Amino acid sequence: MKKWNWREGQRPYRRQGAGQRHGWYRGNRQRSTQDERHMDTHSRSGHNDAGPSLRTSQRGYENQSSSSTSSPSTSSSTSSSSSSKASSAAPELPGFYFDPEKNRYFRLLPGHNNCNPLTREQLQEKEREKQRNKMLAEDEKPRKKAPRTGLNTSLLLQKRHLGLLPENSYCRLVHEVKVSGMRRHKLEIQSTDNSNPNTDNFRLIVGDSACERVFTVNDVSHGGCKYGIMNFSSSSRGSLSVEMCDNLYFTNRKVNSICWASVNYPDSHVLLCLVGVADTPGCVSLLPASLFSNSNPDQPGMLCSFKISSAWSCAWCLNPQFDKTFSTGLSRRVIVKDAETGRTQTYSTGSDVLAQQFALRVPVLFNGCRSGEIFSIDLRQRGRRDQSWKASRFHQESAITSVRVLQDENYLLAADMLGQIKLWDVRVTKPVQEYKGHYNEHAYLPIHVNEPEGLLLAVGQDCYTRLWSLKDGHLLRTIPSPHPTANDLIPSVVFSSKLGGCRGLPGLLMAVKHDLYYFPYNTDYQEGGKQQAGF
Repeated sequence: MKKWNWREGQRPYRRQGAGQRHGWYRGNRQRSTQDERHMDTHSRSGHNDAGPSLRTSQRGYENQSSSSTSSPSTSSSTSSSSSSKASSAAPELPGFYFDPEKNRYFRLLPGHNNCNPLTREQLQEKEREKQRNKMLAEDEKPRKKAPRTGLNTSLLLQKRHLGLLPENSYCRLVHEVKVSGMRRHKLEIQSTDNSNPNTDNFRLIVGDSACERVFTVNDVSHGGCKYGIMNFSSSSRGSLSVEMCDNLYFTNRKVNSICWASVNYPDSHVLLCLVGVADTPGCVSLLPASLFSNSNPDQPGMLCSFKISSAWSCAWCLNPQFDKTFSTGLSRRVIVKDAETGRTQTYSTGSDVLAQQFALRVPVLFNGCRSGEIFSIDLRQRGRRDQSWKASRFHQESAITSVRVLQDENYLLAADMLGQIKLWDVRVTKPVQEYKGHYNEHAYLPIHVNEPEGLLLAVGQDCYTRLWSLKDGHLLRTIPSPHPTANDLIPSVVFSSKLGGCRGLPGLLMAVKHDLYYFPYNTDYQEGGKQQAGF
Protein backbone atom coordinates (compact mmCIF):
# COMPACT_ATOMS: atom_id res chain seq x y z
CA MET A 1 0.00 0.00 0.00
CA LYS A 2 1.37 3.42 -0.97
CA LYS A 3 1.40 6.28 1.50
CA TRP A 4 -0.44 9.56 1.17
CA ASN A 5 1.22 12.00 -1.22
CA TRP A 6 1.05 15.41 0.52
CA ARG A 7 2.40 17.42 -2.41
CA GLU A 8 -0.06 16.19 -4.97
CA GLY A 9 -2.96 16.49 -2.51
CA GLN A 10 -4.45 13.11 -3.57
CA ARG A 11 -3.68 9.36 -3.53
CA PRO A 12 -1.52 8.04 -6.42
CA TYR A 13 -4.02 5.28 -7.13
CA ARG A 14 -7.13 3.78 -5.64
CA ARG A 15 -8.09 0.15 -5.65
CA GLN A 16 -11.40 -0.63 -7.30
CA GLY A 17 -14.22 -0.85 -4.79
CA ALA A 18 -12.43 1.07 -2.07
CA GLY A 19 -13.75 4.53 -1.23
CA GLN A 20 -11.57 7.53 -0.65
CA ARG A 21 -10.30 7.86 2.84
CA HIS A 22 -11.00 10.87 5.02
CA GLY A 23 -9.69 12.09 8.33
CA TRP A 24 -5.98 11.48 7.61
CA TYR A 25 -3.75 13.10 10.18
CA ARG A 26 -0.06 12.70 10.69
CA GLY A 27 0.51 9.25 12.18
CA ASN A 28 -3.18 8.28 11.93
CA ARG A 29 -4.47 5.88 9.25
CA GLN A 30 -7.88 5.02 10.64
CA ARG A 31 -10.82 5.05 8.31
CA SER A 32 -14.53 4.36 8.57
CA THR A 33 -17.34 3.48 6.22
CA GLN A 34 -18.99 6.83 6.90
CA ASP A 35 -15.79 8.63 5.92
CA GLU A 36 -15.81 6.83 2.60
CA ARG A 37 -19.39 7.91 1.88
CA HIS A 38 -18.60 11.48 2.96
CA MET A 39 -15.59 11.85 0.69
CA ASP A 40 -17.63 10.78 -2.33
CA THR A 41 -19.49 14.08 -2.05
CA HIS A 42 -16.90 16.39 -0.43
CA SER A 43 -13.37 17.21 -1.57
CA ARG A 44 -10.32 16.95 0.66
CA SER A 45 -8.32 20.00 1.87
CA GLY A 46 -4.57 19.73 1.28
CA HIS A 47 -1.54 21.29 2.85
CA ASN A 48 -0.80 24.98 2.01
CA ASP A 49 2.54 26.68 2.50
CA ALA A 50 0.81 29.98 3.39
CA GLY A 51 0.19 28.71 6.90
CA PRO A 52 -1.75 26.16 8.92
CA SER A 53 -5.32 25.44 7.90
CA LEU A 54 -8.36 25.19 10.13
CA ARG A 55 -9.71 21.61 10.33
CA THR A 56 -12.86 20.44 11.96
CA SER A 57 -12.99 17.28 14.02
CA GLN A 58 -13.63 13.84 12.58
CA ARG A 59 -16.78 13.55 14.64
CA GLY A 60 -18.25 16.60 12.94
CA TYR A 61 -17.57 15.09 9.54
CA GLU A 62 -19.19 11.84 10.57
CA ASN A 63 -22.35 13.64 11.62
CA GLN A 64 -22.31 15.65 8.42
CA SER A 65 -21.80 12.58 6.21
CA SER A 66 -24.63 10.71 7.90
CA SER A 67 -26.96 13.61 7.15
CA SER A 68 -25.77 13.69 3.54
CA THR A 69 -27.37 10.30 2.87
CA SER A 70 -30.81 11.76 3.49
CA SER A 71 -30.78 14.83 1.24
CA PRO A 72 -28.15 16.63 -0.90
CA SER A 73 -29.62 20.04 -0.11
CA THR A 74 -29.48 19.33 3.61
CA SER A 75 -25.89 18.23 3.19
CA SER A 76 -24.84 21.45 1.46
CA SER A 77 -26.57 23.68 4.00
CA THR A 78 -25.04 21.76 6.87
CA SER A 79 -21.62 22.05 5.25
CA SER A 80 -21.93 25.82 4.82
CA SER A 81 -23.16 26.31 8.37
CA SER A 82 -20.36 24.20 9.77
CA SER A 83 -17.78 26.13 7.75
CA SER A 84 -19.14 29.46 8.98
CA LYS A 85 -19.00 28.19 12.54
CA ALA A 86 -15.45 27.04 11.97
CA SER A 87 -14.51 30.49 10.63
CA SER A 88 -16.01 32.28 13.60
CA ALA A 89 -14.41 29.82 16.00
CA ALA A 90 -10.95 30.08 14.45
CA PRO A 91 -8.41 30.41 17.26
CA GLU A 92 -6.03 33.35 17.13
CA LEU A 93 -2.47 32.25 16.48
CA PRO A 94 0.45 34.58 17.23
CA GLY A 95 2.01 35.78 14.01
CA PHE A 96 -0.90 34.63 11.81
CA TYR A 97 -4.29 35.90 10.76
CA PHE A 98 -7.24 33.79 9.60
CA ASP A 99 -8.96 34.48 6.28
CA PRO A 100 -12.53 33.12 6.52
CA GLU A 101 -13.01 33.21 2.73
CA LYS A 102 -9.97 31.04 1.98
CA ASN A 103 -10.26 29.11 5.25
CA ARG A 104 -6.52 29.52 5.82
CA TYR A 105 -4.06 31.16 8.17
CA PHE A 106 -1.57 33.60 6.66
CA ARG A 107 1.67 34.82 8.19
CA LEU A 108 1.69 38.32 9.68
CA LEU A 109 4.96 40.23 9.75
CA PRO A 110 5.57 43.21 12.05
CA GLY A 111 6.38 46.63 10.70
CA HIS A 112 4.95 49.34 8.49
CA ASN A 113 7.43 49.37 5.57
CA ASN A 114 6.54 48.73 1.96
CA CYS A 115 8.55 45.53 1.93
CA ASN A 116 5.96 43.91 4.18
CA PRO A 117 2.77 43.41 2.17
CA LEU A 118 0.68 42.18 5.08
CA THR A 119 0.44 43.96 8.44
CA ARG A 120 -2.22 43.98 11.09
CA GLU A 121 -2.83 47.70 10.53
CA GLN A 122 -3.47 47.12 6.82
CA LEU A 123 -5.91 44.32 7.60
CA GLN A 124 -7.80 46.49 10.08
CA GLU A 125 -7.94 49.35 7.56
CA LYS A 126 -9.21 46.97 4.89
CA GLU A 127 -11.94 45.72 7.22
CA ARG A 128 -12.97 49.28 8.13
CA GLU A 129 -13.16 50.27 4.48
CA LYS A 130 -15.29 47.22 3.74
CA GLN A 131 -17.68 48.15 6.53
CA ARG A 132 -17.85 51.78 5.33
CA ASN A 133 -18.74 50.74 1.78
CA LYS A 134 -21.42 48.42 3.13
CA MET A 135 -22.97 51.26 5.16
CA LEU A 136 -22.81 53.61 2.16
CA ALA A 137 -24.74 51.06 0.12
CA GLU A 138 -27.34 50.82 2.90
CA ASP A 139 -27.66 54.62 2.97
CA GLU A 140 -28.43 54.72 -0.76
CA LYS A 141 -31.52 52.57 -0.29
CA PRO A 142 -34.81 54.54 -0.36
CA ARG A 143 -36.18 52.74 2.70
CA LYS A 144 -33.96 52.67 5.72
CA LYS A 145 -34.13 51.00 9.09
CA ALA A 146 -36.34 52.80 11.62
CA PRO A 147 -34.44 54.46 14.49
CA ARG A 148 -36.66 52.64 17.01
CA THR A 149 -38.55 49.38 16.77
CA GLY A 150 -41.99 49.89 15.22
CA LEU A 151 -41.47 53.63 14.70
CA ASN A 152 -42.91 55.06 11.47
CA THR A 153 -44.80 58.15 10.37
CA SER A 154 -48.19 56.50 9.81
CA LEU A 155 -48.15 54.86 13.25
CA LEU A 156 -47.21 58.15 14.92
CA LEU A 157 -49.98 60.00 13.09
CA GLN A 158 -52.50 57.35 14.10
CA LYS A 159 -51.50 57.58 17.76
CA ARG A 160 -51.64 61.36 17.56
CA HIS A 161 -55.23 61.33 16.20
CA LEU A 162 -56.26 58.89 18.94
CA GLY A 163 -54.81 61.16 21.61
CA LEU A 164 -52.30 58.52 22.74
CA LEU A 165 -49.26 60.71 22.07
CA PRO A 166 -48.58 64.20 23.54
CA GLU A 167 -47.70 66.93 21.09
CA ASN A 168 -44.11 67.37 22.25
CA SER A 169 -43.44 63.63 22.08
CA TYR A 170 -45.07 63.47 18.64
CA CYS A 171 -42.83 66.24 17.26
CA ARG A 172 -39.70 64.67 18.73
CA LEU A 173 -40.44 61.22 17.30
CA VAL A 174 -41.31 62.67 13.87
CA HIS A 175 -37.89 64.31 13.79
CA GLU A 176 -36.31 60.97 14.60
CA VAL A 177 -38.11 59.35 11.67
CA LYS A 178 -37.03 62.20 9.36
CA VAL A 179 -33.41 61.86 10.48
CA SER A 180 -33.40 58.16 9.65
CA GLY A 181 -34.63 58.94 6.10
CA MET A 182 -32.09 61.64 5.17
CA ARG A 183 -30.18 60.96 1.95
CA ARG A 184 -26.90 62.42 0.75
CA HIS A 185 -26.76 65.05 -2.02
CA LYS A 186 -23.59 66.69 -3.26
CA LEU A 187 -23.69 70.50 -3.42
CA GLU A 188 -21.94 72.53 -6.09
CA ILE A 189 -20.47 75.82 -4.90
CA GLN A 190 -21.06 78.92 -7.01
CA SER A 191 -18.24 81.39 -7.34
CA THR A 192 -17.25 84.39 -9.45
CA ASP A 193 -14.03 82.60 -10.39
CA ASN A 194 -15.13 79.29 -11.87
CA SER A 195 -11.74 78.75 -13.52
CA ASN A 196 -10.14 77.94 -10.16
CA PRO A 197 -11.80 74.81 -8.73
CA ASN A 198 -11.43 74.06 -5.07
CA THR A 199 -8.76 71.42 -4.41
CA ASP A 200 -8.08 72.31 -0.76
CA ASN A 201 -9.56 70.12 1.95
CA PHE A 202 -12.15 71.51 4.32
CA ARG A 203 -10.91 71.55 7.88
CA LEU A 204 -13.70 73.31 9.73
CA ILE A 205 -17.12 74.83 9.05
CA VAL A 206 -19.15 76.89 11.55
CA GLY A 207 -22.63 78.23 10.82
CA ASP A 208 -24.13 81.46 12.15
CA SER A 209 -27.29 81.55 14.28
CA ALA A 210 -29.62 81.84 11.23
CA CYS A 211 -27.52 79.32 9.26
CA GLU A 212 -27.50 81.61 6.22
CA ARG A 213 -23.71 81.92 6.35
CA VAL A 214 -21.04 79.34 7.10
CA PHE A 215 -17.47 80.26 7.96
CA THR A 216 -15.02 77.84 6.36
CA VAL A 217 -11.37 76.99 6.98
CA ASN A 218 -9.46 75.03 4.32
CA ASP A 219 -5.99 73.54 4.55
CA VAL A 220 -3.64 74.75 1.83
CA SER A 221 -1.34 72.23 0.17
CA HIS A 222 1.79 74.39 0.48
CA GLY A 223 1.18 75.00 4.20
CA GLY A 224 -1.08 77.21 6.27
CA CYS A 225 -4.78 77.66 5.56
CA LYS A 226 -7.33 79.91 3.90
CA TYR A 227 -10.66 81.05 5.32
CA GLY A 228 -13.81 82.71 4.04
CA ILE A 229 -17.61 82.70 4.17
CA MET A 230 -20.17 80.74 2.16
CA ASN A 231 -23.71 82.12 1.73
CA PHE A 232 -26.64 79.69 1.70
CA SER A 233 -30.10 80.32 0.31
CA SER A 234 -33.12 78.03 0.05
CA SER A 235 -35.65 78.30 -2.80
CA SER A 236 -39.40 77.75 -2.64
CA ARG A 237 -38.85 74.31 -4.22
CA GLY A 238 -36.67 73.33 -1.28
CA SER A 239 -33.35 73.27 -3.15
CA LEU A 240 -30.26 74.70 -1.47
CA SER A 241 -27.76 76.92 -3.29
CA VAL A 242 -24.27 77.84 -2.09
CA GLU A 243 -22.18 80.85 -3.06
CA MET A 244 -18.62 81.51 -1.97
CA CYS A 245 -17.78 85.09 -1.00
CA ASP A 246 -15.27 86.95 -3.15
CA ASN A 247 -12.51 87.59 -0.63
CA LEU A 248 -10.52 84.70 0.79
CA TYR A 249 -7.78 85.28 3.32
CA PHE A 250 -4.61 83.18 3.51
CA THR A 251 -2.39 82.69 6.55
CA ASN A 252 0.60 80.53 7.39
CA ARG A 253 -0.77 80.11 10.91
CA LYS A 254 -3.11 77.40 12.13
CA VAL A 255 -6.71 78.22 13.08
CA ASN A 256 -7.43 76.56 16.43
CA SER A 257 -10.93 77.82 17.22
CA ILE A 258 -13.75 79.90 15.67
CA CYS A 259 -16.96 81.47 16.91
CA TRP A 260 -19.39 84.07 15.57
CA ALA A 261 -19.45 87.39 17.43
CA SER A 262 -22.29 89.93 17.75
CA VAL A 263 -20.61 93.35 17.90
CA ASN A 264 -22.84 95.66 15.81
CA TYR A 265 -25.70 93.23 15.15
CA PRO A 266 -26.18 89.46 15.49
CA ASP A 267 -23.27 87.55 13.96
CA SER A 268 -21.65 90.69 12.57
CA HIS A 269 -18.10 89.46 13.22
CA VAL A 270 -16.01 86.30 13.43
CA LEU A 271 -13.58 85.57 16.28
CA LEU A 272 -10.53 83.48 15.31
CA CYS A 273 -7.74 81.97 17.41
CA LEU A 274 -4.53 81.78 15.34
CA VAL A 275 -1.54 79.78 16.58
CA GLY A 276 1.88 81.27 15.89
CA VAL A 277 4.50 79.53 13.76
CA ALA A 278 8.24 80.24 13.53
CA ASP A 279 8.74 84.02 13.76
CA THR A 280 5.01 84.80 13.38
CA PRO A 281 3.36 85.12 16.81
CA GLY A 282 -0.14 83.87 17.49
CA CYS A 283 -3.09 86.19 18.00
CA VAL A 284 -6.85 86.42 18.40
CA SER A 285 -8.52 88.31 15.53
CA LEU A 286 -11.97 89.89 15.48
CA LEU A 287 -12.97 90.23 11.82
CA PRO A 288 -16.18 91.78 10.39
CA ALA A 289 -18.14 89.35 8.22
CA SER A 290 -18.57 92.05 5.54
CA LEU A 291 -14.80 92.01 5.05
CA PHE A 292 -15.10 88.81 2.99
CA SER A 293 -17.34 90.29 0.26
CA ASN A 294 -16.42 92.99 -2.24
CA SER A 295 -20.04 93.55 -3.21
CA ASN A 296 -21.13 94.53 0.33
CA PRO A 297 -21.53 98.33 0.46
CA ASP A 298 -21.49 98.41 4.26
CA GLN A 299 -18.44 99.55 6.15
CA PRO A 300 -16.23 96.75 7.42
CA GLY A 301 -16.75 97.80 11.03
CA MET A 302 -14.52 96.98 13.99
CA LEU A 303 -11.35 95.12 13.03
CA CYS A 304 -9.13 94.11 15.93
CA SER A 305 -6.17 91.86 16.57
CA PHE A 306 -5.28 91.00 20.15
CA LYS A 307 -1.83 89.79 21.19
CA ILE A 308 -3.00 86.54 22.74
CA SER A 309 -0.76 83.69 21.65
CA SER A 310 -1.42 79.95 21.70
CA ALA A 311 -5.16 80.15 22.38
CA TRP A 312 -6.89 76.78 22.35
CA SER A 313 -10.49 77.99 22.45
CA CYS A 314 -12.66 81.09 22.32
CA ALA A 315 -16.24 82.13 23.11
CA TRP A 316 -18.39 85.26 22.72
CA CYS A 317 -20.77 86.45 25.43
CA LEU A 318 -24.36 87.27 24.37
CA ASN A 319 -25.57 88.35 27.79
CA PRO A 320 -26.63 92.07 27.71
CA GLN A 321 -24.49 92.90 30.74
CA PHE A 322 -21.30 91.82 28.93
CA ASP A 323 -22.37 92.00 25.28
CA LYS A 324 -18.93 93.05 23.98
CA THR A 325 -16.96 90.50 25.98
CA PHE A 326 -15.13 87.46 24.71
CA SER A 327 -12.96 84.82 26.33
CA THR A 328 -9.98 82.72 25.28
CA GLY A 329 -8.68 79.51 26.79
CA LEU A 330 -4.91 79.21 26.94
CA SER A 331 -2.29 77.09 28.65
CA ARG A 332 -3.17 77.14 32.37
CA ARG A 333 -5.17 80.36 32.20
CA VAL A 334 -8.35 82.01 30.95
CA ILE A 335 -8.46 85.56 29.58
CA VAL A 336 -11.74 87.51 29.54
CA LYS A 337 -11.51 90.74 27.53
CA ASP A 338 -13.85 93.59 26.58
CA ALA A 339 -13.48 94.12 22.82
CA GLU A 340 -14.34 97.84 23.02
CA THR A 341 -12.53 99.04 26.13
CA GLY A 342 -9.75 96.46 26.16
CA ARG A 343 -10.32 95.71 29.85
CA THR A 344 -8.80 92.30 30.66
CA GLN A 345 -9.34 89.83 33.47
CA THR A 346 -7.01 86.82 33.81
CA TYR A 347 -7.83 83.61 35.68
CA SER A 348 -5.12 81.08 36.47
CA THR A 349 -6.04 77.42 36.07
CA GLY A 350 -4.25 74.15 36.69
CA SER A 351 -4.58 72.84 33.14
CA ASP A 352 -4.94 73.92 29.51
CA VAL A 353 -8.44 75.17 28.66
CA LEU A 354 -9.56 73.39 25.46
CA ALA A 355 -13.28 74.25 25.30
CA GLN A 356 -15.46 77.22 26.31
CA GLN A 357 -19.02 78.50 26.06
CA PHE A 358 -21.00 81.31 27.71
CA ALA A 359 -24.46 80.90 29.16
CA LEU A 360 -27.10 83.26 27.77
CA ARG A 361 -29.32 84.29 30.68
CA VAL A 362 -26.49 84.83 33.15
CA PRO A 363 -22.89 85.94 32.41
CA VAL A 364 -21.32 82.60 33.33
CA LEU A 365 -18.47 81.04 31.34
CA PHE A 366 -18.09 77.25 31.27
CA ASN A 367 -14.62 75.83 30.62
CA GLY A 368 -13.32 72.34 29.81
CA CYS A 369 -9.70 71.44 30.57
CA ARG A 370 -7.12 68.95 29.38
CA SER A 371 -7.16 67.39 32.84
CA GLY A 372 -10.87 66.54 32.46
CA GLU A 373 -12.01 69.29 34.83
CA ILE A 374 -15.07 71.39 33.94
CA PHE A 375 -15.55 74.64 35.83
CA SER A 376 -17.56 77.85 35.51
CA ILE A 377 -16.64 81.50 35.99
CA ASP A 378 -19.25 84.07 37.01
CA LEU A 379 -18.13 87.37 35.43
CA ARG A 380 -20.03 89.34 38.09
CA GLN A 381 -17.64 88.10 40.78
CA ARG A 382 -14.36 89.91 40.28
CA GLY A 383 -11.17 90.23 42.28
CA ARG A 384 -11.38 86.86 44.02
CA ARG A 385 -8.24 84.80 44.49
CA ASP A 386 -7.28 81.21 45.30
CA GLN A 387 -9.67 79.98 42.59
CA SER A 388 -12.70 80.83 44.75
CA TRP A 389 -14.18 82.38 41.59
CA LYS A 390 -15.02 78.89 40.33
CA ALA A 391 -18.80 78.81 40.68
CA SER A 392 -18.99 75.04 40.05
CA ARG A 393 -16.55 72.31 39.13
CA PHE A 394 -16.73 68.64 38.21
CA HIS A 395 -14.63 66.12 36.29
CA GLN A 396 -14.67 63.63 33.44
CA GLU A 397 -12.09 60.90 32.86
CA SER A 398 -10.18 62.53 30.00
CA ALA A 399 -9.41 65.82 28.24
CA ILE A 400 -12.53 67.84 27.41
CA THR A 401 -12.94 68.62 23.71
CA SER A 402 -16.31 70.41 23.71
CA VAL A 403 -18.89 71.91 26.09
CA ARG A 404 -22.43 73.00 25.19
CA VAL A 405 -24.91 74.77 27.47
CA LEU A 406 -28.56 73.86 26.90
CA GLN A 407 -31.47 76.31 26.88
CA ASP A 408 -32.20 75.15 30.41
CA GLU A 409 -28.86 76.41 31.66
CA ASN A 410 -28.88 73.99 34.57
CA TYR A 411 -27.68 71.34 32.11
CA LEU A 412 -24.37 71.09 30.26
CA LEU A 413 -23.13 68.66 27.60
CA ALA A 414 -19.43 67.71 27.63
CA ALA A 415 -17.34 65.42 25.39
CA ASP A 416 -13.86 64.10 26.09
CA MET A 417 -11.01 62.26 24.37
CA LEU A 418 -12.23 58.87 25.58
CA GLY A 419 -15.31 59.22 23.40
CA GLN A 420 -17.59 59.89 26.36
CA ILE A 421 -20.43 62.39 25.97
CA LYS A 422 -22.30 63.20 29.17
CA LEU A 423 -25.17 65.46 30.14
CA TRP A 424 -24.44 67.12 33.50
CA ASP A 425 -26.80 68.69 36.00
CA VAL A 426 -24.76 71.73 37.06
CA ARG A 427 -26.75 72.17 40.28
CA VAL A 428 -25.74 68.80 41.74
CA THR A 429 -22.59 68.36 39.56
CA LYS A 430 -23.61 64.85 38.51
CA PRO A 431 -24.14 63.27 35.06
CA VAL A 432 -27.78 62.46 34.32
CA GLN A 433 -27.41 61.03 30.80
CA GLU A 434 -24.70 59.42 28.68
CA TYR A 435 -24.60 59.16 24.88
CA LYS A 436 -22.76 56.00 23.85
CA GLY A 437 -21.17 55.14 20.53
CA HIS A 438 -18.93 58.18 19.98
CA TYR A 439 -15.34 57.30 19.07
CA ASN A 440 -12.38 59.47 19.98
CA GLU A 441 -8.86 58.73 21.17
CA HIS A 442 -6.89 61.95 20.86
CA ALA A 443 -8.63 64.31 18.39
CA TYR A 444 -10.00 67.78 19.16
CA LEU A 445 -13.62 67.18 18.08
CA PRO A 446 -16.71 69.35 18.77
CA ILE A 447 -20.28 68.28 19.48
CA HIS A 448 -23.43 69.95 18.10
CA VAL A 449 -26.84 70.36 19.71
CA ASN A 450 -30.17 71.16 18.05
CA GLU A 451 -32.78 71.43 20.78
CA PRO A 452 -35.83 72.23 18.55
CA GLU A 453 -35.39 68.81 16.95
CA GLY A 454 -34.09 67.20 20.15
CA LEU A 455 -30.87 66.00 18.49
CA LEU A 456 -27.23 65.68 19.48
CA LEU A 457 -24.57 65.26 16.77
CA ALA A 458 -20.89 64.37 16.86
CA VAL A 459 -18.29 63.30 14.32
CA GLY A 460 -15.93 60.65 15.64
CA GLN A 461 -12.29 60.06 14.92
CA ASP A 462 -13.43 57.09 12.82
CA CYS A 463 -15.08 59.66 10.46
CA TYR A 464 -18.63 58.49 11.28
CA THR A 465 -21.29 61.12 12.03
CA ARG A 466 -23.65 59.95 14.79
CA LEU A 467 -26.99 61.40 15.85
CA TRP A 468 -28.57 60.73 19.24
CA SER A 469 -31.88 61.57 20.84
CA LEU A 470 -31.11 64.37 23.27
CA LYS A 471 -33.88 63.18 25.59
CA ASP A 472 -32.94 59.56 26.26
CA GLY A 473 -29.52 59.08 24.59
CA HIS A 474 -30.76 56.60 21.97
CA LEU A 475 -28.45 56.35 18.94
CA LEU A 476 -30.67 57.23 15.98
CA ARG A 477 -28.32 57.00 13.04
CA THR A 478 -24.69 56.52 12.02
CA ILE A 479 -23.63 58.19 8.76
CA PRO A 480 -20.37 57.01 7.10
CA SER A 481 -18.03 59.43 5.40
CA PRO A 482 -18.30 59.54 1.58
CA HIS A 483 -14.49 59.36 1.44
CA PRO A 484 -12.10 56.74 2.86
CA THR A 485 -11.27 57.12 6.53
CA ALA A 486 -8.18 59.16 7.44
CA ASN A 487 -7.14 61.29 10.39
CA ASP A 488 -6.79 64.36 8.17
CA LEU A 489 -10.18 63.79 6.48
CA ILE A 490 -12.51 63.90 9.48
CA PRO A 491 -15.80 65.51 8.33
CA SER A 492 -16.99 68.81 9.74
CA VAL A 493 -20.77 69.23 10.06
CA VAL A 494 -23.48 71.83 10.67
CA PHE A 495 -27.08 70.95 11.53
CA SER A 496 -29.87 73.51 11.41
CA SER A 497 -33.66 73.62 11.65
CA LYS A 498 -33.70 76.13 8.77
CA LEU A 499 -30.60 75.62 6.69
CA GLY A 500 -30.40 78.47 4.20
CA GLY A 501 -32.62 80.97 6.04
CA CYS A 502 -36.26 81.29 7.05
CA ARG A 503 -37.48 79.27 4.04
CA GLY A 504 -34.97 76.52 4.63
CA LEU A 505 -35.67 73.00 5.80
CA PRO A 506 -34.00 71.04 8.58
CA GLY A 507 -30.94 69.21 7.40
CA LEU A 508 -27.30 68.29 7.87
CA LEU A 509 -24.41 69.96 6.07
CA MET A 510 -21.20 67.91 5.81
CA ALA A 511 -17.81 69.10 4.54
CA VAL A 512 -15.19 66.43 3.89
CA LYS A 513 -12.09 66.59 1.72
CA HIS A 514 -12.92 69.31 -0.87
CA ASP A 515 -16.60 68.33 -1.21
CA LEU A 516 -19.78 69.64 0.38
CA TYR A 517 -22.80 67.38 1.04
CA TYR A 518 -26.37 68.08 2.10
CA PHE A 519 -28.65 65.65 3.98
CA PRO A 520 -32.16 67.20 3.89
CA TYR A 521 -35.31 66.08 5.70
CA ASN A 522 -37.12 66.28 2.38
CA THR A 523 -36.90 62.88 0.66
CA ASP A 524 -38.03 64.46 -2.65
CA TYR A 525 -35.20 66.99 -2.65
CA GLN A 526 -34.47 68.45 -6.08
CA GLU A 527 -30.95 69.59 -6.82
CA GLY A 528 -32.06 72.72 -8.63
CA GLY A 529 -29.10 74.96 -7.89
CA LYS A 530 -26.34 72.94 -9.52
CA GLN A 531 -23.55 74.93 -11.06
CA GLN A 532 -19.85 74.49 -11.43
CA ALA A 533 -17.88 74.60 -8.19
CA GLY A 534 -15.00 76.91 -7.57
CA PHE A 535 -13.22 79.09 -5.08
